[in-house]
Amino acid sequence: MFSKRSATETYHLDKKVIYIDEKLVSKLQKGDEHAYELLFNKYHKDIYRYAYSLIKSKEHAEEVVQEVFVKVWLKRAKLKPELSFKSFLFTIAKNTAYDFLVKASKDQKLKQHVFNNTSVSYSPVENYMLNTEYELLKEKAINSLPPKRKLIFEMSRNEGKSYQDISSELGITTQTVKNQMSQALGSISIFLESYGGITFMLLQIPYFF
Repeated sequence: MFSKRSATETYHLDKKVIYIDEKLVSKLQKGDEHAYELLFNKYHKDIYRYAYSLIKSKEHAEEVVQEVFVKVWLKRAKLKPELSFKSFLFTIAKNTAYDFLVKASKDQKLKQHVFNNTSVSYSPVENYMLNTEYELLKEKAINSLPPKRKLIFEMSRNEGKSYQDISSELGITTQTVKNQMSQALGSISIFLESYGGITFMLLQIPYFF
């Protein structure tokens, strides 16, 4: 029976891992392919599991892994050995996975492909919870807009007013209304995308804009 590691043992083990990574990253900075291979072999399974937890597609999780390590190689000269390489990898993996999900949400063919290759299914209760969570996030995103932009957005989307009507009521140009709406939609989209942990699930729910 294995004994449980003490906090001190775990601390020293973590320090050893960081030290080894630091040495390998220093070599990688100089273009050492062997160091790159060692780091890939050490972390690619962890990155795959993390990507799969976000995307729920084996094929696309593999693509994320490949893209992550390609980015590492391309950015090798800018790596900082003294910082956590593992954290750096997971940050790239998260951003890469989220970029993929955002792309999938806007591409009908890709969205269908993702759903056809995922084993995830939702019960009516889960779907209700997802819709509820989405509505709460949507409301939070709208409330985060500057007051004037929020007003214009709500007049357009909630009250169904035309840009011309809004410009007349608020005493601003139609172009200003268009600009404010464009910025509002962009801000809301970025806000929703920042909640990447549920992005994949929200792909099933039509965006309200």
